[in-house]
Amino acid sequence: MSITSGANPIRANPIRANSILPAAREDIELHTADGLTLVGELARPLDRDPVATLVCLHPLPTHGGMMDSHVFRKAAWRLPALAGIAVLRFNTRGTSSVRGTSEGAFDGAVGERYDVAAAIEYAEFADLPNVWLLGWSFGTDLTLMHGLDPAIEGAILLSPPLRFSQPEHLAAWAGSGKPVTAIIPEFDDYLRPAEAAERFAAVPHAEVLPVAGAKHLWVGDAETVLDEVVRRVAPDVPVPLPQTWDGPMESGDMNAYADRTVAAFSDVPVPAPIASPGSEPEPPA
Repeated sequence: MSITSGANPIRANPIRANSILPAAREDIELHTADGLTLVGELARPLDRDPVATLVCLHPLPTHGGMMDSHVFRKAAWRLPALAGIAVLRFNTRGTSSVRGTSEGAFDGAVGERYDVAAAIEYAEFADLPNVWLLGWSFGTDLTLMHGLDPAIEGAILLSPPLRFSQPEHLAAWAGSGKPVTAIIPEFDDYLRPAEAAERFAAVPHAEVLPVAGAKHLWVGDAETVLDEVVRRVAPDVPVPLPQTWDGPMESGDMNAYADRTVAAFSDVPVPAPIASPGSEPEPPA
């Protein structure tokens, strides 16, 4: 396919897994109430103000989860240009990626409450509009447990295992009335659509969206996920999103993520929650 602009043809190139579309990207640091510095990145549209903002909460860092986990990486690489959405990604405490390593250590969804708060606070101070939390796996537990903040418009949950979060967290979201969408793979490892519908019945206004043929890690289904995210946070943006781009485009280094595959963590046990149901850490002095 080519597009003619005057005498110069402009070729529309396919958007591939490693395609990086133009955006205003900046490395950021988040500072938590308990004294840690977390590393991250904010990607904004180049040529306009964002219509919405995604704050991304990544999968389990003990099993390769990080700010560069592939759905979030693709969101940051594509959505500022294709949908006018700002994407804030960061590594929770003790998590490493190409961007660097955040201070602290994995704390089983307890100390991570301060990480979530720091990300929301950053979005507020940066005057980012229409802020939504986008959690994936462990990140959905962080969203449900610690993300119910007045600055948040709503939450989108990818592959929620409901492992660390408790019924009282669902009850709090139910009482808030804030929109919640749970996007559930048909063949999820932890929570499949039928059980998800039962568990999320505790949030009467929650939307449970099954995705046929998908699995927990969304390999091969990232485009479907991004379309559904955009449909909810920026409903005026047409979906499905374009699969080609006729402007400048760079390529990311996929080799940087070779040691974060499922196979690399196949023998690592998934950590159990370390806090008793309903418990919260003491606030810092």
